Amino acid sequence: MATTKIRFRASSVPGRQGTLFLQVIHRRVTRRTVLSYRLLPHEWDAEGQTVVLTAAPSAERRQYLLAVQQALVRDVERLRLIVLTLDHSRRPYCADDVVLQFMKKTPSDSFMAYAETLIARLHDEGRAALAAKYRAALGSLRRYLGGRPLAFARVDAALLLDYERWMQRQGLCLNTTSFYMRNLRAIYNRAAADGLVRQTRPFARIYTGVARTAKRAITADDVRRLMALPLPPQSAAAFARDIFLFSFYTCGMSFVDIAHLKRSDIRGRYLCYRRQKTGQAIRVRWQPCMQQLVKKYRRPGSPYLFPIITGPEHDATRQCQNALHLVNRQLRILGELLALPVRLTSYVARHSWASIAKSSNVPLAAISEAMGHTSERTTRIYLAILVNTAADSANQRVLSAIMPEGKTKTAGRKKGMPR
Repeated sequence: MATTKIRFRASSVPGRQGTLFLQVIHRRVTRRTVLSYRLLPHEWDAEGQTVVLTAAPSAERRQYLLAVQQALVRDVERLRLIVLTLDHSRRPYCADDVVLQFMKKTPSDSFMAYAETLIARLHDEGRAALAAKYRAALGSLRRYLGGRPLAFARVDAALLLDYERWMQRQGLCLNTTSFYMRNLRAIYNRAAADGLVRQTRPFARIYTGVARTAKRAITADDVRRLMALPLPPQSAAAFARDIFLFSFYTCGMSFVDIAHLKRSDIRGRYLCYRRQKTGQAIRVRWQPCMQQLVKKYRRPGSPYLFPIITGPEHDATRQCQNALHLVNRQLRILGELLALPVRLTSYVARHSWASIAKSSNVPLAAISEAMGHTSERTTRIYLAILVNTAADSANQRVLSAIMPEGKTKTAGRKKGMPR
């Protein structure tokens, strides 16, 4: 039989109300469903799993706490009835079945509650990056709603168009509003697949594409200036510059992919890895300039090429986010020092590689392959339309544009290495 408990999660912001959620455990699998009630830490008794009514500073707050306690009693009773019914059916079920049945009977704030439950499930499955995207989209929608509940029945074209206009009034760019809408649509589609709502395609009239962005690339001359900039060894600025250059040398590898690179990914004359974003397999010819950077950060006992993920692997997402923030801060300073025309970030390396590849007459198909894009349409977001050479040849041309003559020549073939 499944067991259920009420849990409280305090807000990371001091003084803000935390969240209550119901926890279901069945056959060693834990699932959570977030409730719409909000409490301060001192208003919750974790041991007794009850609201502390005496903590109310006013009659109005006491009335709210009493309403929360009464609602919790009803929720717990209903959840236990669901578990009892499933047990009596003598059919196999899982913790997800309990949560889904509970969700079907809570329409008042069902969209938000389902989304929170989905995010918790993704975290449990180790899919923290996708969970973070859903969390960001949900946060934006919650700010728009201003505390109002959102039933699935209210998620229609009229509400979404009003939400889109609200985001535009907040000064958000088209790609940002599209990012939020795409992730909310994904949540809605999952709910429809789970049978919580009838699919009515409410996002059909909402923009969910990717618009062409402003220029975010620097020239080959700018890259050379960055390479030649004298920086203190082992400094944060030097590390940021080296990460930028490694990204550029590897056809614009993303920061998260660099962070996850391991020694075992270097196979003979090639660096072989899978993109964290898409899972696509990428192979880049290993160059002396790459080896030179990796050698600087070699750490005995660590499987990683760079000191970005240095703690437990289950905390890799947070470590990557913190490191990316620090690297981008240093790159911004370096960009200002060089008076570059764009704000320098790790992502500029990716745009710059593509831009220099285009100016070196590398065909679009080769640029798309080298960057790990799933389609040439994605590559055109970075570039104007170009025309098939291998990715290795493409990168050789780009590196030749910034390196002194002879510096990009691949090391001689060792015995047994593939040609």
